[in-house]
Amino acid sequence: QVRLVESGGGLVQAGGSLRLSCAASGSFDSIADMGWFRRPPGEARELVALIGSGGTTTLPDSVKGRFAVSRDNDKNTVYLQMSSLKPEDTAVYDCYADVTMPRGFRSSIWGQGTQVTVSS
Repeated sequence: QVRLVESGGGLVQAGGSLRLSCAASGSFDSIADMGWFRRPPGEARELVALIGSGGTTTLPDSVKGRFAVSRDNDKNTVYLQMSSLKPEDTAVYDCYADVTMPRGFRSSIWGQGTQVTVSS
C-alpha cells in the first residue's frame, strides 16, 4: 500500500510564505509525475504544480513566480514552496503521485490534503 503524507499547511498572512512537504511511503517501483493540486472553498480541484521524475515542472500562470515545486527522489518527497501568498490561494492542498508498483500496477495516489489559509 502506497501512502502520501503531507505536512506544512497552516494559517499565514497575505504576503507570507509556506513550504509544503509530501512523502511517499510503501511498496512501489517508481514515481513518475508528482505534485500538488488544490481545492478552493466551493470550487473544483485545480492544478498547482507537477514535477516529473527528471525534474520537468508544470505550473499554471496563477502561481508562476510565486510557487516552486521540487522533489527529492532519494526521500520520495515532493515540496511546494509558496511565497507572496494571496487570500485566493486559500484551499485544501492535495499531494499527488503517479506511482508504478511491482508487477505492473500503476495508479494515481492522493494524500489526505492539508489546509492552507491566507488571511487578508
